[in-house]
Amino acid sequence: MSLRLATFNVENLMNRFDFSGFRNQLNEDRTLALFDIQSEAEYKMLEQARAIAQSDDTRQLTALAIAAARADIICMQEVDNIEALKAFEYGYLFKMVGQGYRQKYTTSGNDSRGIDVAVMMRNETAQGQPIEFVRMTSHAYVTYEQFGLHTPELAALGNQPNERIFRRDCLEVDIKVGGAPMTLYLVHFKSMGSPRNGLDGREATMPVRIAEAQAVRRIIEERFGAEHAADKRWAICGDMNDYRQRVKIAGDEVDGYRFEVVDENLSCINVLTAGGFCENVVERRPEMNRWTFYHTRGPQERHLCQLDYILLSKGLAAKNATAVPDIIRNGQPWRTIFPAGQEVERFPRAGWDRPKASDHCPVAITLDMA
Repeated sequence: MSLRLATFNVENLMNRFDFSGFRNQLNEDRTLALFDIQSEAEYKMLEQARAIAQSDDTRQLTALAIAAARADIICMQEVDNIEALKAFEYGYLFKMVGQGYRQKYTTSGNDSRGIDVAVMMRNETAQGQPIEFVRMTSHAYVTYEQFGLHTPELAALGNQPNERIFRRDCLEVDIKVGGAPMTLYLVHFKSMGSPRNGLDGREATMPVRIAEAQAVRRIIEERFGAEHAADKRWAICGDMNDYRQRVKIAGDEVDGYRFEVVDENLSCINVLTAGGFCENVVERRPEMNRWTFYHTRGPQERHLCQLDYILLSKGLAAKNATAVPDIIRNGQPWRTIFPAGQEVERFPRAGWDRPKASDHCPVAITLDMA
């Protein structure tokens, strides 16, 4: 009895328009910046037209990436709400996979833009085993003070003890697969953002992600008992906005690209994997081939890294010791630089920068649930 599990940051699956760019140039789409727009009413009209035109190609590519993952259950990040998810599944994904993800769940978290974590599940696995939703529990309300996780580093960033830990949520979803219980923890950690206070964006926001990781681990240990939690059947899935390694890119298309694997001394992922509590199964892939995200701020700052994770409990990882996850990169834009030998055939109509399936790649793994 097997289960195909996936995670995917679908990048702003929205069912509403964002007009904030009229007053805040940081939020203005670069297409509209080309035009001399005289009024807010004109801006709103043009932004609606732009968003609608761009979204159709984007969501076709998103659906192709999900279809390629062949997942029975897919954990998602950056979903606006259940209505957006239903409209996407019916209007786009259904055309590719047919009667697929009938079970859909999400809840409002803490993100200021309203993007949440979500899960879509088939009624049964590809092998015909029933997938049953049991319950879901949001932990969006948990504060630093409640878990005793407030630190001077967090205070220096302006985080108060009574503030909520999770920037989105840690959504706990209990399911049964062929009668076998399993728990999923859906997360989307604090983004890195721009450099500040003399630190790069990753370093500056690291204390928040470390607290989020500590909170996830505590939730799991309290649920199953600290001594036995690692042996239970669970997985942490999502975009953790952090990495333990990255592949730095130098050179150019004319003279050739050069790739260098760089290990990081500090990562929030270490909080979760410490002591063998769980395993980052993507690290079963070769070092140069673990990336799920291409980062660039121009030719002087480019790297590939893993931001998207399926962390299996120690017991579940041991049960699936030979399982190696797949990373679906066909929906990446043409600007993404692939190491030699990793090139893929892009989905139709993928652009240089956009449209694309997402800025992230889906990760999927087949698990033995017997």
